[in-house]
Amino acid sequence: MKVAVFCGSSFGHDARYRDIAEALGRHLASEGIDLVFGGGNVGLMGVVADAVLAAGGKVYGVIPESLRERELAHAGLTQLEVVADMHQRKARMSELADAFVALPGGPGTMDELFEAWTWGQLGYHRKPCAVLNAHGYYDQLLAFVRHMAGEGFLKPQYADMLIVEQQPEALIRAIRGYQPPASKWADPAR
Repeated sequence: MKVAVFCGSSFGHDARYRDIAEALGRHLASEGIDLVFGGGNVGLMGVVADAVLAAGGKVYGVIPESLRERELAHAGLTQLEVVADMHQRKARMSELADAFVALPGGPGTMDELFEAWTWGQLGYHRKPCAVLNAHGYYDQLLAFVRHMAGEGFLKPQYADMLIVEQQPEALIRAIRGYQPPASKWADPAR
């Protein structure tokens, strides 16, 4: 199994975010799960990749040429693919991954998470999408997801398809047990 992890290219202000990224990386490796990520050596991206590698796991990075040129590429990966742009990066990560996980991050992390989740809703894939809600980082976003459902812009089954856990062990168990709902366009009650 390969899990794509979306996360910040910075560390954030709370050292606990670094700790949860390390814990997730170690747990992925201990479960024999390969990491797919954005290929960077900075922030939480670098932390999770380093943790997987240090625990003996495999790490596959996908980085746009412009970021590689800025020397942001991680040099010690199992494999690093260089692509033309961010669109190709997301598409390639989606092809490689069997599941998607968001750690704390900024707008790029949200973009990646929401695109993977939307693609699942539309039936482009049937892969689990998950949030590791470390220390309540995603509480306000999850409240907004409930608001979208409450206002009729998101069916409850598509809100519920987003896996939310606080610890890596529970997250991986939930990913392994994931059963996708019918895609939005296959659902006659849309």
